[in-house]
Amino acid sequence: MKGLVLTVAFVLASSAAFADSCKIEAGNKKLAGAAMNSFMKKCETDAAASCDKAAAEKKLAGAAKTSFTTKCVKDAVGS
Repeated sequence: MKGLVLTVAFVLASSAAFADSCKIEAGNKKLAGAAMNSFMKKCETDAAASCDKAAAEKKLAGAAKTSFTTKCVKDAVGS
């Protein structure tokens, strides 16, 4: 039960961190060119790390982990 509570808390926290997609955030900041590319790479890297952590907390492995992480990163980046 404690693990479930921690997982739910983490998912909510990571959802808040990526409430706006990276593309929306870059647009709001009016980034273009190299600045936008740099921002998008960092944002995607941060999203991947957060999604990997969430997958580990859910104890996902193999295809389930890959599928979860891919969707999570796409949602965060805004692709």
